[in-house]
Amino acid sequence: MTKFAPILAKNVKFALIMPKKDLKSENSVGTELQEMEALSPGGDLQAYINSVHSIGILTPEEERKLAEDLYYRNDLDAARKLVLAHLRFVIYIAKTYSGYGLPESDLIQEGNVGLMKAIRKFNPEMGVRLVSFAVHWVKAEMHEYVLKNWKIVKIATTKAQRKLFFNLRSKKKGLGWLTEEEVEAMAKDLGVKPSEVREMEKRLSGIDMSFDPLSDSDDDEAAFSPSQYLEDKEADPADIFEKESFDENNATLLYEAINQLDDRSRDILQDRWLADEKLTLHELAEKYDISAERVRQIEKNAMKKVKLSFSAEE
Repeated sequence: MTKFAPILAKNVKFALIMPKKDLKSENSVGTELQEMEALSPGGDLQAYINSVHSIGILTPEEERKLAEDLYYRNDLDAARKLVLAHLRFVIYIAKTYSGYGLPESDLIQEGNVGLMKAIRKFNPEMGVRLVSFAVHWVKAEMHEYVLKNWKIVKIATTKAQRKLFFNLRSKKKGLGWLTEEEVEAMAKDLGVKPSEVREMEKRLSGIDMSFDPLSDSDDDEAAFSPSQYLEDKEADPADIFEKESFDENNATLLYEAINQLDDRSRDILQDRWLADEKLTLHELAEKYDISAERVRQIEKNAMKKVKLSFSAEE
Protein backbone atom coordinates (compact mmCIF):
# COMPACT_ATOMS: atom_id res chain seq x y z
CA MET A 1 0.00 0.00 0.00
CA THR A 2 2.84 2.41 0.70
CA LYS A 3 3.97 2.05 -2.90
CA PHE A 4 0.51 3.15 -4.08
CA ALA A 5 0.28 6.21 -1.84
CA PRO A 6 1.31 8.69 -4.56
CA ILE A 7 -1.25 7.33 -7.05
CA LEU A 8 -4.21 9.40 -5.84
CA ALA A 9 -2.25 12.00 -3.89
CA LYS A 10 -0.64 13.78 -6.86
CA ASN A 11 -1.41 17.42 -7.52
CA VAL A 12 -2.95 16.51 -10.88
CA LYS A 13 -5.19 13.65 -11.94
CA PHE A 14 -4.90 11.90 -15.25
CA ALA A 15 -7.53 10.61 -17.66
CA LEU A 16 -7.09 7.63 -19.92
CA ILE A 17 -7.76 8.63 -23.51
CA MET A 18 -8.41 5.74 -25.87
CA PRO A 19 -6.68 6.36 -29.23
CA LYS A 20 -8.03 5.22 -32.54
CA LYS A 21 -7.32 1.61 -33.45
CA ASP A 22 -5.11 2.53 -36.37
CA LEU A 23 -2.75 4.35 -33.98
CA LYS A 24 -2.38 1.42 -31.54
CA SER A 25 1.01 -0.21 -31.63
CA GLU A 26 1.69 -3.82 -30.68
CA ASN A 27 3.93 -2.82 -27.78
CA SER A 28 1.58 -0.22 -26.23
CA VAL A 29 -1.42 -0.73 -24.06
CA GLY A 30 -3.51 1.53 -26.23
CA THR A 31 -3.83 4.36 -23.72
CA GLU A 32 -2.12 7.67 -23.20
CA LEU A 33 -2.22 10.12 -20.31
CA GLN A 34 -3.61 13.60 -20.32
CA GLU A 35 -3.53 15.99 -17.35
CA MET A 36 -6.79 17.25 -15.98
CA GLU A 37 -7.87 19.43 -13.07
CA ALA A 38 -7.05 17.98 -9.64
CA LEU A 39 -10.19 16.58 -8.04
CA SER A 40 -11.02 14.34 -5.10
CA PRO A 41 -14.27 12.94 -3.64
CA GLY A 42 -13.85 15.17 -0.60
CA GLY A 43 -14.14 18.32 -2.72
CA ASP A 44 -16.78 18.79 -5.42
CA LEU A 45 -18.30 15.30 -5.52
CA GLN A 46 -20.27 15.78 -8.73
CA ALA A 47 -17.26 17.22 -10.51
CA TYR A 48 -15.22 14.25 -9.31
CA ILE A 49 -17.84 11.79 -10.60
CA ASN A 50 -18.00 13.55 -13.97
CA SER A 51 -14.22 13.48 -14.17
CA VAL A 52 -14.05 9.76 -13.36
CA HIS A 53 -16.68 8.91 -15.96
CA SER A 54 -14.62 10.70 -18.58
CA ILE A 55 -11.84 8.15 -18.11
CA GLY A 56 -11.88 5.40 -20.72
CA ILE A 57 -12.62 1.77 -19.87
CA LEU A 58 -9.82 -0.69 -20.51
CA THR A 59 -10.27 -3.60 -22.89
CA PRO A 60 -9.43 -7.08 -21.54
CA GLU A 61 -6.14 -7.03 -23.47
CA GLU A 62 -5.13 -3.62 -22.15
CA GLU A 63 -6.07 -4.56 -18.59
CA ARG A 64 -4.03 -7.76 -18.76
CA LYS A 65 -1.01 -5.92 -20.19
CA LEU A 66 -1.11 -3.36 -17.37
CA ALA A 67 -1.65 -6.06 -14.75
CA GLU A 68 1.35 -8.00 -16.05
CA ASP A 69 3.51 -4.87 -16.01
CA LEU A 70 2.62 -4.35 -12.36
CA TYR A 71 2.76 -7.97 -11.26
CA TYR A 72 5.98 -8.97 -12.99
CA ARG A 73 7.83 -5.64 -13.31
CA ASN A 74 6.39 -3.61 -10.41
CA ASP A 75 5.41 -0.81 -12.80
CA LEU A 76 3.67 1.80 -10.64
CA ASP A 77 2.55 3.75 -13.70
CA ALA A 78 0.61 0.66 -14.77
CA ALA A 79 -0.90 0.50 -11.27
CA ARG A 80 -1.99 4.13 -11.55
CA LYS A 81 -3.68 3.47 -14.89
CA LEU A 82 -5.51 0.45 -13.43
CA VAL A 83 -6.71 2.49 -10.47
CA LEU A 84 -7.96 5.38 -12.57
CA ALA A 85 -9.72 3.10 -15.05
CA HIS A 86 -11.67 1.38 -12.25
CA LEU A 87 -12.66 4.40 -10.13
CA ARG A 88 -16.09 4.40 -11.80
CA PHE A 89 -16.81 0.96 -10.35
CA VAL A 90 -16.03 2.23 -6.84
CA ILE A 91 -18.56 5.04 -7.33
CA TYR A 92 -21.18 2.52 -8.48
CA ILE A 93 -20.63 0.32 -5.41
CA ALA A 94 -20.65 3.33 -3.06
CA LYS A 95 -24.13 4.31 -4.27
CA THR A 96 -25.49 0.98 -3.02
CA TYR A 97 -24.55 2.05 0.55
CA SER A 98 -26.41 5.37 0.39
CA GLY A 99 -29.12 4.12 2.77
CA TYR A 100 -26.84 4.30 5.81
CA GLY A 101 -26.82 8.09 5.93
CA LEU A 102 -23.04 8.41 5.52
CA PRO A 103 -21.30 10.83 3.12
CA GLU A 104 -20.95 9.29 -0.32
CA SER A 105 -17.58 10.99 -0.71
CA ASP A 106 -16.25 9.14 2.35
CA LEU A 107 -17.56 5.83 1.05
CA ILE A 108 -15.84 6.44 -2.28
CA GLN A 109 -12.54 7.25 -0.63
CA GLU A 110 -12.72 4.09 1.49
CA GLY A 111 -13.59 2.11 -1.63
CA ASN A 112 -10.61 3.60 -3.43
CA VAL A 113 -8.36 2.27 -0.67
CA GLY A 114 -9.86 -1.18 -1.19
CA LEU A 115 -9.36 -0.88 -4.94
CA MET A 116 -5.66 -0.12 -4.50
CA LYS A 117 -5.27 -3.07 -2.15
CA ALA A 118 -6.96 -5.34 -4.70
CA ILE A 119 -4.74 -4.12 -7.55
CA ARG A 120 -1.68 -4.79 -5.45
CA LYS A 121 -2.87 -8.38 -4.86
CA PHE A 122 -4.19 -9.04 -8.38
CA ASN A 123 -2.58 -11.88 -10.34
CA PRO A 124 -3.20 -11.57 -14.10
CA GLU A 125 -2.89 -15.34 -14.45
CA MET A 126 -6.09 -15.92 -12.43
CA GLY A 127 -8.22 -15.69 -15.57
CA VAL A 128 -10.74 -13.14 -14.22
CA ARG A 129 -11.25 -9.44 -14.83
CA LEU A 130 -9.87 -7.05 -12.23
CA VAL A 131 -13.29 -5.64 -11.34
CA SER A 132 -14.53 -9.13 -10.37
CA PHE A 133 -11.50 -9.61 -8.14
CA ALA A 134 -11.58 -6.11 -6.62
CA VAL A 135 -15.25 -5.99 -5.65
CA HIS A 136 -14.56 -7.96 -2.44
CA TRP A 137 -11.77 -5.60 -1.37
CA VAL A 138 -13.81 -2.48 -2.18
CA LYS A 139 -16.85 -3.71 -0.26
CA ALA A 140 -14.71 -4.83 2.68
CA GLU A 141 -13.33 -1.31 3.18
CA MET A 142 -16.80 0.22 2.84
CA HIS A 143 -18.26 -2.32 5.27
CA GLU A 144 -15.64 -1.46 7.87
CA TYR A 145 -16.28 2.27 7.43
CA VAL A 146 -20.06 1.83 7.77
CA LEU A 147 -19.74 -0.31 10.89
CA LYS A 148 -17.42 2.20 12.56
CA ASN A 149 -19.42 5.31 11.72
CA TRP A 150 -23.10 4.36 11.45
CA LYS A 151 -23.60 4.71 15.19
CA ILE A 152 -21.57 6.01 18.13
CA VAL A 153 -21.52 2.52 19.63
CA LYS A 154 -20.15 -0.19 17.35
CA ILE A 155 -23.17 -2.24 16.37
CA ALA A 156 -21.63 -5.39 14.84
CA THR A 157 -18.46 -7.14 15.94
CA THR A 158 -18.87 -10.85 15.15
CA LYS A 159 -19.14 -12.41 11.70
CA ALA A 160 -22.81 -13.28 12.24
CA GLN A 161 -23.61 -9.72 13.39
CA ARG A 162 -21.90 -8.23 10.34
CA LYS A 163 -23.88 -10.51 8.06
CA LEU A 164 -27.13 -9.52 9.76
CA PHE A 165 -26.29 -5.81 9.74
CA PHE A 166 -25.94 -5.65 5.96
CA ASN A 167 -28.83 -8.01 5.13
CA LEU A 168 -31.53 -7.48 7.74
CA ARG A 169 -32.92 -4.18 6.49
CA SER A 170 -33.03 -5.30 2.86
CA LYS A 171 -34.86 -8.52 3.77
CA LYS A 172 -37.50 -6.90 5.96
CA LYS A 173 -40.84 -6.62 4.17
CA GLY A 174 -42.19 -3.76 6.25
CA LEU A 175 -41.34 -1.12 8.84
CA GLY A 176 -42.74 -3.08 11.79
CA TRP A 177 -41.08 -5.73 13.91
CA LEU A 178 -40.41 -9.12 12.36
CA THR A 179 -42.86 -11.92 13.02
CA GLU A 180 -41.69 -15.25 14.41
CA GLU A 181 -42.04 -16.85 10.97
CA GLU A 182 -39.96 -14.09 9.38
CA VAL A 183 -37.30 -14.41 12.08
CA GLU A 184 -37.05 -18.17 11.56
CA ALA A 185 -36.90 -17.84 7.78
CA MET A 186 -34.28 -15.09 7.91
CA ALA A 187 -32.13 -16.99 10.41
CA LYS A 188 -32.22 -20.08 8.20
CA ASP A 189 -31.45 -18.04 5.08
CA LEU A 190 -28.46 -16.28 6.65
CA GLY A 191 -27.21 -19.24 8.65
CA VAL A 192 -27.53 -17.58 12.08
CA LYS A 193 -29.56 -18.16 15.26
CA PRO A 194 -33.07 -16.63 15.56
CA SER A 195 -31.97 -14.91 18.78
CA GLU A 196 -29.20 -13.15 16.85
CA VAL A 197 -31.76 -11.87 14.33
CA ARG A 198 -33.88 -10.44 17.15
CA GLU A 199 -30.87 -8.85 18.83
CA MET A 200 -29.72 -7.16 15.61
CA GLU A 201 -33.25 -5.93 14.93
CA LYS A 202 -33.24 -4.25 18.35
CA ARG A 203 -29.86 -2.66 17.67
CA LEU A 204 -30.93 -1.34 14.29
CA SER A 205 -34.11 0.13 15.78
CA GLY A 206 -32.28 1.94 18.57
CA ILE A 207 -31.08 5.54 18.43
CA ASP A 208 -27.97 7.24 19.76
CA MET A 209 -28.52 9.36 22.85
CA SER A 210 -26.16 11.66 24.69
CA PHE A 211 -25.59 10.52 28.28
CA ASP A 212 -25.35 14.09 29.55
CA PRO A 213 -27.75 16.92 28.56
CA LEU A 214 -26.71 19.00 25.58
CA SER A 215 -25.42 22.46 26.33
CA ASP A 216 -28.42 24.15 24.68
CA SER A 217 -31.06 21.86 26.26
CA ASP A 218 -33.75 23.40 28.46
CA ASP A 219 -34.77 21.87 31.81
CA ASP A 220 -37.52 19.71 30.30
CA GLU A 221 -35.20 18.19 27.69
CA ALA A 222 -32.38 17.74 30.19
CA ALA A 223 -34.67 15.69 32.43
CA PHE A 224 -34.77 12.93 29.80
CA SER A 225 -30.97 12.58 29.62
CA PRO A 226 -29.76 9.25 31.07
CA SER A 227 -27.47 11.02 33.50
CA GLN A 228 -30.55 12.50 35.20
CA TYR A 229 -32.33 9.25 36.00
CA LEU A 230 -29.77 6.41 35.87
CA GLU A 231 -28.40 5.50 39.28
CA ASP A 232 -24.73 4.77 39.80
CA LYS A 233 -24.94 2.14 42.50
CA GLU A 234 -21.19 2.28 43.09
CA ALA A 235 -21.39 5.97 44.02
CA ASP A 236 -23.48 5.52 47.17
CA PRO A 237 -21.65 7.50 49.92
CA ALA A 238 -22.59 4.94 52.56
CA ASP A 239 -21.19 2.06 50.50
CA ILE A 240 -18.01 4.01 49.68
CA PHE A 241 -17.44 4.81 53.37
CA GLU A 242 -18.12 1.21 54.38
CA LYS A 243 -15.69 -0.14 51.77
CA GLU A 244 -12.94 2.31 52.73
CA SER A 245 -13.41 1.46 56.41
CA PHE A 246 -13.33 -2.27 55.63
CA ASP A 247 -10.13 -1.95 53.59
CA GLU A 248 -8.48 0.20 56.25
CA ASN A 249 -9.46 -2.26 58.99
CA ASN A 250 -8.11 -5.21 57.00
CA ALA A 251 -4.82 -3.43 56.41
CA THR A 252 -4.51 -2.73 60.14
CA LEU A 253 -5.24 -6.36 61.03
CA LEU A 254 -2.75 -7.58 58.46
CA TYR A 255 0.15 -5.52 59.80
CA GLU A 256 -0.74 -6.42 63.40
CA ALA A 257 -0.70 -10.12 62.46
CA ILE A 258 2.63 -9.78 60.65
CA ASN A 259 4.19 -7.95 63.61
CA GLN A 260 3.33 -10.91 65.84
CA LEU A 261 5.63 -13.20 63.79
CA ASP A 262 9.28 -13.79 64.60
CA ASP A 263 11.80 -11.64 62.77
CA ARG A 264 12.80 -14.19 60.14
CA SER A 265 9.22 -15.18 59.26
CA ARG A 266 8.18 -11.52 59.07
CA ASP A 267 11.12 -10.64 56.82
CA ILE A 268 10.44 -13.58 54.49
CA LEU A 269 6.77 -12.60 54.08
CA GLN A 270 7.69 -8.99 53.40
CA ASP A 271 10.39 -9.93 50.88
CA ARG A 272 8.10 -12.45 49.14
CA TRP A 273 4.82 -10.50 49.06
CA LEU A 274 5.06 -6.88 50.24
CA ALA A 275 8.35 -5.54 48.83
CA ASP A 276 8.47 -3.63 45.56
CA GLU A 277 11.23 -5.94 44.31
CA LYS A 278 10.19 -9.38 45.48
CA LEU A 279 12.82 -12.04 46.17
CA THR A 280 12.74 -15.66 45.04
CA LEU A 281 12.99 -18.69 47.32
CA HIS A 282 16.58 -19.26 46.24
CA GLU A 283 17.56 -15.65 46.92
CA LEU A 284 16.05 -15.86 50.41
CA ALA A 285 17.75 -19.23 50.99
CA GLU A 286 21.10 -17.63 50.21
CA LYS A 287 20.27 -14.65 52.42
CA TYR A 288 19.45 -16.79 55.51
CA ASP A 289 21.86 -19.63 54.66
CA ILE A 290 19.12 -22.26 54.57
CA SER A 291 17.57 -24.40 51.83
CA ALA A 292 14.89 -23.10 49.47
CA GLU A 293 12.54 -25.78 50.77
CA ARG A 294 13.03 -24.52 54.30
CA VAL A 295 12.19 -20.96 53.15
CA ARG A 296 8.98 -22.32 51.56
CA GLN A 297 8.02 -24.03 54.82
CA ILE A 298 8.63 -20.89 56.88
CA GLU A 299 6.57 -18.87 54.41
CA LYS A 300 3.72 -21.38 54.55
CA ASN A 301 3.67 -21.45 58.35
CA ALA A 302 3.78 -17.66 58.53
CA MET A 303 0.82 -17.36 56.15
CA LYS A 304 -1.12 -19.85 58.27
CA LYS A 305 -0.46 -17.81 61.44
CA VAL A 306 -1.60 -14.60 59.71
CA LYS A 307 -4.85 -16.26 58.59
CA LEU A 308 -5.50 -17.60 62.09
CA SER A 309 -4.96 -14.12 63.46
CA PHE A 310 -7.53 -12.73 61.04
CA SER A 311 -10.04 -15.44 62.03
CA ALA A 312 -9.54 -14.69 65.71
CA GLU A 313 -10.20 -10.97 65.17
CA GLU A 314 -13.43 -11.69 63.29
